[in-house]
Amino acid sequence: MSDSANNSGLTLTSTSASTSTSPNALCFGSDLQAAGEPCHVDISAGGLSIQFPDSRAEVVPFTALSIEAGGFDHDQLVVKWARNGVGRTVYLKEPALIVSFRQFAPSELLVHLERTAESVRRARQGRRTFLLVAAGSVLALTLALWLGSDALVSLAVKRIPVEWEQAIGESARRDFLAGQTVVAEGPAVAAVKEITKRLTDQIQENPYKFAVTVVRSDVVNAFALPGGYVVVLTGLIKRAESPEEVAGVLGHELSHVLLRHGLERTVKTLGLVAVVSIFVGDQSGLVGLAKRLGIELVTLKFGREQETEADLYGLHLLHRARISPAGMIRFFERLSESDKLQVEMLSTHPMSAARAKWLKAEAVSLTRQEPEPFTFDWGAVQAGL
Repeated sequence: MSDSANNSGLTLTSTSASTSTSPNALCFGSDLQAAGEPCHVDISAGGLSIQFPDSRAEVVPFTALSIEAGGFDHDQLVVKWARNGVGRTVYLKEPALIVSFRQFAPSELLVHLERTAESVRRARQGRRTFLLVAAGSVLALTLALWLGSDALVSLAVKRIPVEWEQAIGESARRDFLAGQTVVAEGPAVAAVKEITKRLTDQIQENPYKFAVTVVRSDVVNAFALPGGYVVVLTGLIKRAESPEEVAGVLGHELSHVLLRHGLERTVKTLGLVAVVSIFVGDQSGLVGLAKRLGIELVTLKFGREQETEADLYGLHLLHRARISPAGMIRFFERLSESDKLQVEMLSTHPMSAARAKWLKAEAVSLTRQEPEPFTFDWGAVQAGL
């Protein structure tokens, strides 16, 4: 026997035929079970002797056979023939059977066997190449998703309906308010509602029903949540020198909602699982993931570009509402006093002084108009707190 047998893709370990009557192969045919019938195959100079468990037997000469490689790993010898016009196939996997086949088969059949062995080698090489390419593709895709995550997140966010977004924001709002004191009525609440209405009335095709809540706290802040939920802390109202300053902050926060910045930060924080949930339309999966963030959703930081975008969008919103943008600019100028020790490139947000500077430059480009005053008395609003 030639050395090529060991390189054929068919494992060879013995040169003796099987003498047991237990099944050592699987036979297929239109007159047999669809899943194949176990059978016992012996190979001799006369051809194949096939015996089935029910004592049926067949002898098939080599001249009636055709062969090819088969099986997942191309390690099986597939032998085919026809019996009374009915096609039959037997899969030989045992090494002893394959060696016996090589021993007794005529030379013309062995030539075909060598060709089959060569095709097996090519198939295996092709499969190894395919696996390498597939692994490389997965790696490349992973890198692409990682490096292009902002673009992927942006694409995913565009597919989120407002109803999903509202469910996410409402859950985070509820978690936050559970530990806070809400100011339900009074001059401050009325003032915030009037400012909000002035701003939201200027939003064309507004998909949100904005809900602004005033919470008692000495912290000078306000924040926006996905879906149109805005929280204003009383510390902001106390420290603001004018209602225009509060309007500037609210315009900025409303802009975050309109630009879906909070939703983008949420999806990016949740990662690829959230993106998959969005693309397959799994609302409960996405909302469930967001709920796990709980109160953390309130503390997610916006990126520098998002803050700048919200500043400029908010400035134009103020202009359309005939609210002086000077209040927004003045607020950032006063905040800049606490920024002096910061290094702008190390800050996750633009420094207040820089924000005030480019807002001034943008305000110059706006058409001149006479601002409309608010109906409330700002001194009375602050005194009410």
